[in-house]
Amino acid sequence: MNIYEELFSVADKTALVTGGAKGVGAFIAESLVRAGCRVFVTGRSRDAGETFARRMAAHGSCTYLQHDLASPAQIEVLAAELGRRAGAVDILVNNAGSFNAADIASVKAEDWDSLMALNLRTPFLLVQALMPLLTARASGADPARIINIGSIGGLMPQSNGAYAYGCSKAAVHQLTRMLASDLRASNINVNAIAPGFFPSDMTAGFFEAVPDLKQAVIGKIPAHRLGTAEDLGGMVIFLCSRAGAYLTGTITQVDGGFLCAA
Repeated sequence: MNIYEELFSVADKTALVTGGAKGVGAFIAESLVRAGCRVFVTGRSRDAGETFARRMAAHGSCTYLQHDLASPAQIEVLAAELGRRAGAVDILVNNAGSFNAADIASVKAEDWDSLMALNLRTPFLLVQALMPLLTARASGADPARIINIGSIGGLMPQSNGAYAYGCSKAAVHQLTRMLASDLRASNINVNAIAPGFFPSDMTAGFFEAVPDLKQAVIGKIPAHRLGTAEDLGGMVIFLCSRAGAYLTGTITQVDGGFLCAA
């Protein structure tokens, strides 16, 4: 193995990717599987999860665990199951989340609360529940890694009607900074990625609802395209490898320059 392979290797690490069977989560999970990680993905849809895990079997180790992470009790069950199956978690990717949008007069309290619970409370409770597994193999030279998936929606001032979503992602960015400050002494690095526009169920819904929106969005991205699995997976691998071992508390936009051009 040459120095570049050593710097960017994540082989033999154990990773958990929440919401890892679809969209952005699947991009990340597949990248980690192909890079040699033992990957667990979790989510609510058994069909989607098992289909994804079967597809990944040709490329490496991927196991689907069905849990509803909106439930604090299910988070505890997941932590116990991972303890039995793996004994340690080197990488936690907090990706599971939901999206809703409405004009300011139509936002419902129950929709706000359920989104905030999954997008913000769940990542914190997962870190709390998985602390023994995250510290089990972590060291100063090779810390465990937590990557929280934020959004450019948590950085930009325009709401586009997504009030709860944007606020939840801005809070995820701040949670990242606070956890990074508190957990580095426990040999855990915490960083966030704020994706721009990537192919997913969420963006597909936007583009189907508004004619010509996809072309308009791409026209505002200096890279002149949507993001790809490689764009996101490459950033995750960097953060989880030796190359990213000295980096914690960061929020990185992966958006093709969208915010810079806005």
